[in-house]
Amino acid sequence: MHGYDSWVAIGDSFTEGMGDMAPDGSCVGWADRLAELMAVQRPGFQYANLAVRGKMLAEIIAEQVPLAEEAAPDLVSLCGGGNDIITPGTDPDDVAADFDAAVARLRAAGSEVVLFTGPDPKVQPLLRRVRGKVGIYNGHLHAIAERNGARLVDLWSMDALHDKRAWCEDRLHFSSDGHRRIALRTAEVLGVPVVDDWREPLPPEDPKPWLRLRQDDLTWTTTHLLPWVARQLRGESLGDGLTPKRPQLTPYAVDRTHHHVF
Repeated sequence: MHGYDSWVAIGDSFTEGMGDMAPDGSCVGWADRLAELMAVQRPGFQYANLAVRGKMLAEIIAEQVPLAEEAAPDLVSLCGGGNDIITPGTDPDDVAADFDAAVARLRAAGSEVVLFTGPDPKVQPLLRRVRGKVGIYNGHLHAIAERNGARLVDLWSMDALHDKRAWCEDRLHFSSDGHRRIALRTAEVLGVPVVDDWREPLPPEDPKPWLRLRQDDLTWTTTHLLPWVARQLRGESLGDGLTPKRPQLTPYAVDRTHHHVF
């Protein structure tokens, strides 16, 4: 049993759940998985998920933080700035300063806040080039959590996320297993009882032939990398025109016919 009656999740594609898809094509993700577990343990538990893919930190602060402040839930999860960090020319110090102010606002509203560092992107070719910026930003996030009395989920230190199988085929978002492990790690940080262990090693993987790896790289380049670059150049986002999947705090109804927590 945990001590939370309400939770508002805010952020971008990570919290929306991209890469962890339900049979109907909708996003599940670590937050929905954890919310379902929390609802099972605490009847009447309320949950909102305002996260929308592609959001920059300024958009999260302008569009989502005020709604979380107004709702004043027991818990707010905030993960943002990743889309800023991977954009050329951005300064992680500036992004962190805005993030710090947002956390202070949420704490002043009376909510407990849980934050997330960026994962180590070394395993992924597109994100590897910003590894240093992610490391600097993560240093700020540790300081922000300590300064504001927030909890912190350290994704960088999760060895399971250093395996490519924890990422989906676009190499930008986590796979279903990656989201599942992040939900378990977040539960641990929040004191939510779980049975499974996020540290459980992945089974050994048979090495792929060199030619197959190059074919996979080519497919990824044409299917995901080039469209991503084109969107960046046009100033477009995957989230343009989309609305949050759970825009208001409402009781989380556990559908036991489609139970997908862990």
